[in-house]
Amino acid sequence: MTGEGAAMGLERVSEGRRPSVRALVAGSVGNFIEWYEFGVYGYFATVIAERFFTPAGGGTVEGLVKTYASFALAFFFRPVGAALFGRLGDRIGRRPVLILVISLMTVTTALIGALPTYATVGVLAPWLLTLLRVLQGLSAGGEFGGAVAVMTEFAPPGRRGLYGAWQSFTVALGLLGGAGVAAVLASLLSEAQLSAWGWRLPFLLALPMGLGALWLRLRLDETPTFRQQEPAESLPARDVAWAVALGAGRVMGWAAAGYAFLVVLPSYLQTALHATFREALTATVLANLGFAATIIPAGLLSDRIGRRPVMLTGAGLVVVLAVPLLNILQDDGTSTLTKGLAVLLAGAVVGLMAGPGPALLAEMFPTRVRCTGLGLAYALSNAVFSGCAGLIITEAVKRTGNVDVPAYYAAAACAVSMLALFKKTAFNGTAGKAGWTDAGDRPDVGNVVRRH
Repeated sequence: MTGEGAAMGLERVSEGRRPSVRALVAGSVGNFIEWYEFGVYGYFATVIAERFFTPAGGGTVEGLVKTYASFALAFFFRPVGAALFGRLGDRIGRRPVLILVISLMTVTTALIGALPTYATVGVLAPWLLTLLRVLQGLSAGGEFGGAVAVMTEFAPPGRRGLYGAWQSFTVALGLLGGAGVAAVLASLLSEAQLSAWGWRLPFLLALPMGLGALWLRLRLDETPTFRQQEPAESLPARDVAWAVALGAGRVMGWAAAGYAFLVVLPSYLQTALHATFREALTATVLANLGFAATIIPAGLLSDRIGRRPVMLTGAGLVVVLAVPLLNILQDDGTSTLTKGLAVLLAGAVVGLMAGPGPALLAEMFPTRVRCTGLGLAYALSNAVFSGCAGLIITEAVKRTGNVDVPAYYAAAACAVSMLALFKKTAFNGTAGKAGWTDAGDRPDVGNVVRRH
């Protein structure tokens, strides 16, 4: 009987884990595709500028600025998507929203690969590209809130940091996947072929990936937290708005440093430091490897010592190291190995913020507004500090001639994030009676999210 009872116990544990693992995979895969596409767009920014935003006689830098303006516009529609799809996720469930947003992201990404260029349809080309970027922004805005809610609500007690970290880890995998595809194309095709038609292939590849993600999400169950929530009084709008603003402030350093070091880096190295496309891509791959290496350990550590200490460490390191690391890249006398280690370290410190970040945001909002709240906080931060990163950095370097701009940008944003991380929420007061929690300053003890 003892052996049989033990076997039954193990079976129950296994059954309990299956929905959590399924939620982890289904939630992560859409995020992978989203960041794969955004990475590809960043890696091929100079080619896209030439194909869509630079008519005959146009300047290279001018076309790049317009390309990043389209990039930024998609980010400004993320908060709209977060509010729209987040509200749906809080009302009808996480699962149907995740199915909807992955469908929209897949179709729009594949269509970019089929768009006619400026040489074919003239001024219509940049407008069509911008329209698709807007639709991508809407879907991406809904993706984060829904996916993080699913992963953290399915997470076992004491493991929300780890489960939420997988969302950030798939950001790294997506960016690395995009970089890998770009690197393969750059090695197999000539620059003329890459510029003429090769740039289309990474976008078209999103179609089969998206169909696979859709299949996984169709098999996903609704979260038990959402199903079991009980009717409750409306939360004070002022407290919700404060939580969104504070959440955005807490992750703005992650957003700004992440895009400065992981996405904008290729075009910055090419335009400001005159690196080749292959050199810039290699540097970006190393930065993303460093980023990926620290995300999961940072999430695990936050389950033990709290979200806030880990994120403060990452933000503080960016403030201190951003300028010295960039100066290493600028120095012609520095060895290639040293430069490689510099970009690897730059990515690693961003990972310290990205690991605990999703769980920290999820723990700031109760179930009935979690999709909307955490999605809006993340989307607002990314709209301003990620979407505008390429535009701000490229234009600032162009106007000032100061090649240290990316380091100043990342360090300033991280300094503000540190202040926001020190700021306590008011959720232990009136809002606390409605089931709010802010676990940013303590380990993930118990099952706080499931109590909401």
